[in-house]
Amino acid sequence: MTIRTIENRSCVAFGIKDVRHVDQPLAYSPEDQVLVRVSRGGICGSDIHYYQHARAGMSILKNPLVLGHEFIGVIEAVPQGSQLKIGQRVAVNPSQPCNRCALCLEGKQNVCRSMKFMGSAQFNPHVNGGFCEHVAVTEQQCVPYGDHAKDSVMVFAEPLAVAIHAVHQAGVLVGKKVLVTGSGPIGCLVMAAARNAGATEVVATDMSPRCRELAVEMGADYAIDPTDEVATTLWGENGGYFDVCFEASGAPAAIASTATFTRPKGTVVQLGMGHATVEMPLGLLLVKEVKLVGSFRFVDEFATSVRWLESGRVNPLPLLSAEFRHDQVVEALEMAGDKSRAAKVQLVFA
Repeated sequence: MTIRTIENRSCVAFGIKDVRHVDQPLAYSPEDQVLVRVSRGGICGSDIHYYQHARAGMSILKNPLVLGHEFIGVIEAVPQGSQLKIGQRVAVNPSQPCNRCALCLEGKQNVCRSMKFMGSAQFNPHVNGGFCEHVAVTEQQCVPYGDHAKDSVMVFAEPLAVAIHAVHQAGVLVGKKVLVTGSGPIGCLVMAAARNAGATEVVATDMSPRCRELAVEMGADYAIDPTDEVATTLWGENGGYFDVCFEASGAPAAIASTATFTRPKGTVVQLGMGHATVEMPLGLLLVKEVKLVGSFRFVDEFATSVRWLESGRVNPLPLLSAEFRHDQVVEALEMAGDKSRAAKVQLVFA
């Protein structure tokens, strides 16, 4: 097997508040990997956690890690016989499942126990991400899209895929009343996806007035402060108001509230990655036969997300707060971590 190495300026996390823009040579196999020149990346909550805490949940930084799992680019080289073409613009799926285990063979790659997810410190050695000038990936990870689509739009492919998967976890939404607790980028994209899936009423909650404004721009009929007791009392009457609740905040109080707000035989979809112990009123879930469903990453929804963004079916740009050059990664992470100022911050590479 031939191995080539190229210079590669990268955004690398070394420790707490220690992210550097350095040269991280990229070794790749031109015989079976696609070389992509990265054009843009979106900063996710996990990138912020690696910067602020040198960990994201249970994934602890043990070695330097190239950040980033939301990114797009242009193909520079392909293996012989590839269906892809040099110069094609592609969204890159950061998922690298084993494709051999029982879960993968059942089409459940998102819960593969050996999943190598780009920009993640879950395994050691870590799996480098896409905040660099070039990445080497498999052909299956690349989803081409048309030249008419804006980079600033298409880089939302990964988080929108998370939202579409959550909607699929809820089942049919046509004619349903939906609540989304937590109006950050994922929550807002869930609102847009739910509206596209036929929900007739979409309501959002968030403590932040700025986030509530974004929620309405992204498809919510209205958004309220969850401490508004008048509204939340009404939502709990007659066994619950909403057919489906998407919990996207991870806040213990919000998680517990979904049992009250969901009507009998309804569904709660949990997306928020909270780390605190949660007291869930299981009795309410039991007597109302409410389904509690987890939602984690995505499978085929990544390709669907690319098509939705390419066609304009979802416009994510209200969520875009700022753009920075990739050598300004520290400034970008600082802004992205300030939720009073930012929803989604993007790094521009080309």
